[in-house]
Amino acid sequence: MKFISTRGNAEPVGASQAIMQGLAPDGGLYIPESFPSLAHVNVHEISSYPELAYEVLAPFFNGDPLAPYLAEICVNAFTFPAPMIQLEEGRFVLELFHGPTAAFKDFGARFLAYSMEQLLQLQKRKLTILVATSGDTGGAVAAAFAGRKGIDVKVLFPKNRVSKRQQHQLTCWGGNIEAYEVDGSFDDCQAMVKAAFMDEQISRQWGLSSANSINLGRLLPQMVYYVYGAVRVQAASGKKPHFIIPSGNVGNSCGAYWARTMGAPIESVTLALNANRTIVDYLKSGNYAPRASVETLANAMDVGAPSNMERLFALYGDLATMRLNVSAYSIDDAAIRQSIKETYEQYGYIICPHTATGVRVRKDFVSESPTIVVSTAHPAKFEMVVEPLIGHTLEMPPALEELLKRDTRCTSIGTDYRELFQ
Repeated sequence: MKFISTRGNAEPVGASQAIMQGLAPDGGLYIPESFPSLAHVNVHEISSYPELAYEVLAPFFNGDPLAPYLAEICVNAFTFPAPMIQLEEGRFVLELFHGPTAAFKDFGARFLAYSMEQLLQLQKRKLTILVATSGDTGGAVAAAFAGRKGIDVKVLFPKNRVSKRQQHQLTCWGGNIEAYEVDGSFDDCQAMVKAAFMDEQISRQWGLSSANSINLGRLLPQMVYYVYGAVRVQAASGKKPHFIIPSGNVGNSCGAYWARTMGAPIESVTLALNANRTIVDYLKSGNYAPRASVETLANAMDVGAPSNMERLFALYGDLATMRLNVSAYSIDDAAIRQSIKETYEQYGYIICPHTATGVRVRKDFVSESPTIVVSTAHPAKFEMVVEPLIGHTLEMPPALEELLKRDTRCTSIGTDYRELFQ
């Protein structure tokens, strides 16, 4: 299996090389030359999530140096559940927040960390990871890479644009994890990471790689829970489910589209956006116009220039095909609050602001059944928003509670990427 750049000006590479480089040399993102079929996967004979992950991912690592280690990586990375909650007939929520940092990004970050650590041991070299975060990615990456041999991590987050608990998760590590508070937006953080990669001297000197959703090693494992969720609901209902996914940088959503392309039983995928309407406006007008991000309650989705749209453009080719496969709706802060409150009152079920965008899109725009809303983060990470709406204090997951007891440290910088390397 080879991977090519979305921009078409880089040599095809294997999975390991794509993972270690992060970004292709021409500035593009790595995508498979072609997608394998899931026909080889007999889900009825699979007994665990790590086993399913191995079966889904194995074709992408065929002939790769990581192939002999893939099963072990899956066992080590996926040590937590992904419960499917049924709110009522035909309406499901897939909870992806039961990992160490209470966010869906634990799936991809842990797979990436174990993969990179194994490759560095084989190659006998060191690496510096740059990661820009709008809230949850940085915490998941920091937790996954903390203490990993041969890997240093620099986490960039936008000043005053993450929740207090999110910031604590970004800055409580020390050791091989350095946190940087950037005086700008997430888009500025993302631009700094890309600029550093394109600086050949710095990239070579520091051995740079990425852990954002631009990295193939983050995105591949995110396909697995869509296969997992779709198969479970189809088995229960006899129908292919419709996924509704809270989306910011579109990496998580891209995992769903890739899984569907491989033949996962997914009827459709709908993106739930906050007030950052770049994709909604593109699908309406046909004009793709990235813009500065807008601050919202669903802060991890505050992305005005989503990187992984480049992968969707490569997958679907033209506007007409895109419109056949991609639908998207924008939800404002008032509707987010209302959805949190209504969901608790109706079902006794508590959701975070990001999940609330998906719940609201399902209520207002998706009449088909069955539907699966992807729940991306534990509501306790956003207690300042959620608790006043439900009228009581949220119980914290034990792993999150333990992290919040740690001391924190970070460095404040501007938007010049060279400040990261002083």
